[in-house]
Amino acid sequence: MLADILPTSYEVGVLNGRVAPGDTVAIVGAGPIGLSAILGARMFSPGCIVAIDLADARLEAAKGFGADLTVNNGNSDAVAFVKELTDGLGADVAIEAVGTPSTFELCADLVRPGGRVANIGVHGAPATLHLERLWNRDITITTGLVDTYSTPTLLRMVAARHVDAARFVTHHFALHDITSAYDTFSRAADTGAIKVVMTRS
Repeated sequence: MLADILPTSYEVGVLNGRVAPGDTVAIVGAGPIGLSAILGARMFSPGCIVAIDLADARLEAAKGFGADLTVNNGNSDAVAFVKELTDGLGADVAIEAVGTPSTFELCADLVRPGGRVANIGVHGAPATLHLERLWNRDITITTGLVDTYSTPTLLRMVAARHVDAARFVTHHFALHDITSAYDTFSRAADTGAIKVVMTRS
């Protein structure tokens, strides 16, 4: 967890997004990276963290990791929800933790004037930057790859029990059950898998 999801979400999401006390933070994607972003954002005392995902099981997990509110954007309007929550302004920070064009565009629609979009997701397809809607909103968009400069800090936080990295592991499999492990993780929305750990038989 400390070699991958925790520093990735912390550096590329939370720190690049400049999460600050009192902020409304919208996190799009409640998989391992999104859940890690929730933990990282929580360290900066935001006013409200809203987790947005298509899977109810992941949204339940998000609550356990510290999300204040959740929205299933498959059956609810996430932008309208966040705007109502913020008196029509939008989120101070929107963190994209999926890597699809639709989730990036959703983040751009969620953020308030003067807000920040921190893109963590790895994109394999082009995403549209709607400058016709964004040109006058003074938003900041950041992207990047983790370089793990935060790992020593996160290690100290784990040692001090401020961050529970073990909670990401939801399933254990013996190495000879690798096929079952891959199946379980590939159906994470149904199985509730966050991270799968393999051990020697």
